[in-house]
Amino acid sequence: MEKMDALNSENVNNESIQENETVATQPAISEEKTFSQESSVQFENLTKEQIITALKNICDNLTLETPRQEIENLKQAFYRIQKKEAETQEKAVTEEKDKENENTEVPAATLPKDENDELFKNILKQIKEKKAVLLEQVELVRENNYQLKLSIIEELKKLSESQEDFGKLYNEFKTLQQRWKEITDVPQGKINELWKNYQYYTEKLYDLIKINIEMRDYDFKKNLELKTALCEAVENLSSEKDVISAFHQLQKLHEEWREIGPVSKELREEIWQRFKEGSAVINKRHHEHFEALKASEQKNLEDKQAICQTIEEIDLTSLKSFKDWEENSNKIIELQQKWRTIGFTPKKENTAIFARFRAACDNFFSKKSEYIKQVRSELESNLTKKKNLCEQAEALKDSTDWKTTSEKLIALQKEWKTVGPVARKESDAIWKRFVSACDYFFELKNKNTSSQRSVEQENLKQKEALIEELRSFDTSASDAIDKLHEYINRFNQIGHVPFKDKDKIYKTFHALIDEYFGQLKVDKSERRMESFRNSINEMVSNAPKGKILGERERLMRTYERIRTELQTYENNIGFLSVSSKGGNSLLKEMERKVEKLKEDMALIIKKIDTIDDSLS
Repeated sequence: MEKMDALNSENVNNESIQENETVATQPAISEEKTFSQESSVQFENLTKEQIITALKNICDNLTLETPRQEIENLKQAFYRIQKKEAETQEKAVTEEKDKENENTEVPAATLPKDENDELFKNILKQIKEKKAVLLEQVELVRENNYQLKLSIIEELKKLSESQEDFGKLYNEFKTLQQRWKEITDVPQGKINELWKNYQYYTEKLYDLIKINIEMRDYDFKKNLELKTALCEAVENLSSEKDVISAFHQLQKLHEEWREIGPVSKELREEIWQRFKEGSAVINKRHHEHFEALKASEQKNLEDKQAICQTIEEIDLTSLKSFKDWEENSNKIIELQQKWRTIGFTPKKENTAIFARFRAACDNFFSKKSEYIKQVRSELESNLTKKKNLCEQAEALKDSTDWKTTSEKLIALQKEWKTVGPVARKESDAIWKRFVSACDYFFELKNKNTSSQRSVEQENLKQKEALIEELRSFDTSASDAIDKLHEYINRFNQIGHVPFKDKDKIYKTFHALIDEYFGQLKVDKSERRMESFRNSINEMVSNAPKGKILGERERLMRTYERIRTELQTYENNIGFLSVSSKGGNSLLKEMERKVEKLKEDMALIIKKIDTIDDSLS
């Protein structure tokens, strides 16, 4: 009997050592990396006050489980704000230096005192002190637990040397085992030594107190049931979708396994192999999960590097117009939106790649700002030049020296063409001012030409006769549209009419033409184009070339305004939600407007082409 007990004790010892070594080699769990990645963007746009509030909340609710990285990210966010404020102040001082003479001394940049900086330091100090207190408390608890377990080992040692009644020894032994299980944390460096001593005296008690074979078999049976249940629990973890959660649960199951005594010798290896194989499945999934995460992060890094390279490769020296800058601005905004959809990169690369991305974007928009300032300066200079031309034209408009003044005004019109554009809000007004002065003179000149007046009266009679003829036009004829075009050509070939009758005769004629085109189902845009061609033809025949060019410039401004409006609608459509009935209705309305704007742009292009053809 004693020999059998000794053998069983040896087997228990072997199993315990084997299980202890296996648990010790389990990988430590660390989610700090994942948390850091999720938090790096989370605190990016916080203000100083928001950061201090967040740190205050952490301080008030600080525990040992509070993630250290969360505090670190808030600190880094605060330091970035401080750095940005310093750079802004330094830039202001540099600009001030540029305005002063070289010999004038300008004080160095000093940031104004910010009470938030002092609050920030005090809260970090409180967190540090509070955490030190918590750690000290935990260490005291662990040390106390260590002393309690040492006392249990001493009691086990005494029991192993006791000669008292078996029943009493066994009950005391079970009580000590229960007390041992109830004591949890001890100093990390003393766990193995405690466990070895506890196992030694536990096994020695099994041998020395001569537990009968039935009691040993009963313990073996109960231990087998508990370990079988743990095996089933481990095997069920393979279906757990959350790999991290499954790994955490596995660690707890290993701790429970260590607390359960041995099973019978013939089942010992079998039950352990089952538990170990189930654990291997979970460990493999955990390993594969982080390997896949690493591969995904590397792919994200490559995608973000490609975005940085795309922005850095934009040739800023080739951007010569607002259109060029605007197209590239939209391109960068799209890349910024794409950046936000890309997941996390490796932790060691995250700060560097973001700094590279931010620097590339900042460089572009800084250069764009410089370009806009330069263009605004040129626009202001052009406005001054055009105002001067307006003043000269206005000074000449009342002149009756028809030949000399005509030549001077034509020279002013040529000079006007050489002056660059002005700001959009000034463009129409300054152009109308200039062209009004020119038109006033030429119309006055035409009125005061007696021979021209008689011709205009004759032209008026011809156009009135043509209108009377047109009133009886038959729209049922197969060549009705061609005949209408003939009427238009005949009308345009007749010269100027008196100025006071010009608008009336023009409107009467084209009202009839539009009415007939409407009856013949001619497309409205085509009618508008036909009317425009007639106007241009009349201007070519009778008006100064400057007036035609002015019309072309007005159309170009209208085209740019519609194009800008179209871009705005298209951008808004991209952000509009159609999850509700109202949203869907608004989307359809915006799409209708987009189509209308596109039609208007196409019509304007046709009109510009018509002017170009007439000028050539």
